[in-house]
Amino acid sequence: MMKPQLSPIDKLINSFDKGLRTVFAEPQGTHRKNPARQVEETSLSDADKQLSIRLMRVNHAGEIAAQALYQGQALTAHAQQVRDSMHQSAVEENDHLLWCEKRIQALGGNTSVLNPLWYIGSFTIGAVAGAVGDKWSLGFVAETEKQVIAHLDEHLQALPPDDQKSRAILEQMKQDEAHHATIALEAGGVPLPMPVRMVMKVTAKIMTSTAYWV
Repeated sequence: MMKPQLSPIDKLINSFDKGLRTVFAEPQGTHRKNPARQVEETSLSDADKQLSIRLMRVNHAGEIAAQALYQGQALTAHAQQVRDSMHQSAVEENDHLLWCEKRIQALGGNTSVLNPLWYIGSFTIGAVAGAVGDKWSLGFVAETEKQVIAHLDEHLQALPPDDQKSRAILEQMKQDEAHHATIALEAGGVPLPMPVRMVMKVTAKIMTSTAYWV
């Protein structure tokens, strides 16, 4: 059965609805079990708890941005196959969003108050990347995931040793990001020019440094 064709207005409304769910409600995930569920909770010092909250808040903000990138790219992608791939990856990464938020809540913290800003900015970047061309859009996904993996490695090193619940979440996220990068490359993604990669790193640094505190 063929999917109904959506008008540009329908697509915008759909994207707006997903944005609201991502930032202000509970987005649709795959209902996978939370990796932290089977890990025993350990007592953390106040200092360690605050560190974990800040690190997981950064990861949550990163997942807000990732959702926006995928939705923006799906909106302007040229091929239906690419749009479907973007939507599927977005659903899978919603699991990350939910896991990070629940962990932050369990630690007694709060998510970034600037999440709406992260979403709007990243959605715009994603839409532009998608409009440029599918091979570049897929390359953008692969490069984004590569940078996210490096970022997760840093957080796995920085987490308090006793916070095994947060560690379990980040380890699963790392596996998923690598999988999404592979899918993007196999679908025809091409390496991005060095100046673009550097701009992406600088932009990500601004977001993560800010989300760490607010």
